[in-house]
Amino acid sequence: MRSWIVSAVAGLAAALSLGVAAQTAGVPVKVGLIGPFTGPSSDFGIPMKNGIELAIREINAVGGYLGRPLQLVIKDDQGNPDVGLKGAQELLADGVVATIGFCNTGVAMKSLEVFQTAQKPLIVPCATGTPITAKFPAADSYIFRTSAKDAIQAPFVVEDIVKRGWTRVAIFADTTGYGEAGLKDVEAALAAKNLKAVYVGRFALGVKDLQTELKAARDAGANVVFSYTVGPENAVIALGRKELKWAVPQVGAWPLSFPFFIDGAKDAADGALMAQTFIAEPSNERRAAFLSAYARKHQKKMAVPMAAAQGYDTTYLLAYAMFGIRDGNLNGPAMKTALENISRVFYGVVATYEKPFSRADKDALTQNMLVMGKVQGGVVTFAYPEDAKRNLQVQRKQ
Repeated sequence: MRSWIVSAVAGLAAALSLGVAAQTAGVPVKVGLIGPFTGPSSDFGIPMKNGIELAIREINAVGGYLGRPLQLVIKDDQGNPDVGLKGAQELLADGVVATIGFCNTGVAMKSLEVFQTAQKPLIVPCATGTPITAKFPAADSYIFRTSAKDAIQAPFVVEDIVKRGWTRVAIFADTTGYGEAGLKDVEAALAAKNLKAVYVGRFALGVKDLQTELKAARDAGANVVFSYTVGPENAVIALGRKELKWAVPQVGAWPLSFPFFIDGAKDAADGALMAQTFIAEPSNERRAAFLSAYARKHQKKMAVPMAAAQGYDTTYLLAYAMFGIRDGNLNGPAMKTALENISRVFYGVVATYEKPFSRADKDALTQNMLVMGKVQGGVVTFAYPEDAKRNLQVQRKQ
């Protein structure tokens, strides 16, 4: 039996044959890629980039787009909004037909207007801040996303902790755009359960000590800490709890699966719970094939599996949209329409994508695609055995 990747590539070749007459290899199709490939957020920027490059290589192996190879134009935003804005402008000046990128919500938000004004699609595979796909009216928006927005992650985690009886919640959120948006989503999710945080702590990136805030949360009677930050600050919270001998669980969105937390907090990270779209276990053929191909190409541990898998799937969705443009005219409005009307089902690593986008909906993932992950012995695994069983079948959008 052919592997899932071989089957997917064969499907792409078939899609090409349905288009205009095959062309000889020509000018590359430029695709933008922007993210934090150096700096504090590179631990998930680099896996995203690796997943995208893996998909590009596979797509080009079957002829790219109508005989034209896809060529990545890469910009490192360093996790800095101003650097990201400059990179976004440079990508458009370089003639990309679409851009995949951004891992940090605050960085993405500063650049959205650039893509919208230029009418060039941006597909966000990592950044999860809810405002990203809400900035412009959906019907007119050129901003698409293939990561799980915080408006679905926060309620998912809140639902879980309430089931566990952890209802006295302390929220620790950084002061970035990500932390600000995440705080609002957690508070809204709690309010839907007629709950309110017993303590809210805010802090800037780079903080090394949160003992004062942790003591205040403990004194407020919190029985769970919900953290919303992307970097080492998650580990600062865990290590602070350990130092205080305050044995309450730490929960959050997907950054609790990042090396900055797991490696930085060490045994203090054990037991942490977080929302996940993809856990690096070969639970079916397509996931096993992806993990194997990634390992062969990069020869190292996949630091943030979600970032790699979402980047990989995003690249294929972009290619599938391009294959829907039969005349080779990849202008911005045509690309937007093609993304909103992907006709072929893509059996991806994270999900099965059947009509992932529409004119009214620019988010590809829905809450049913999430599972609860748990840090155990330095790795992320399934928090519930039933999730591991459910993960055998890749979910479709609801």
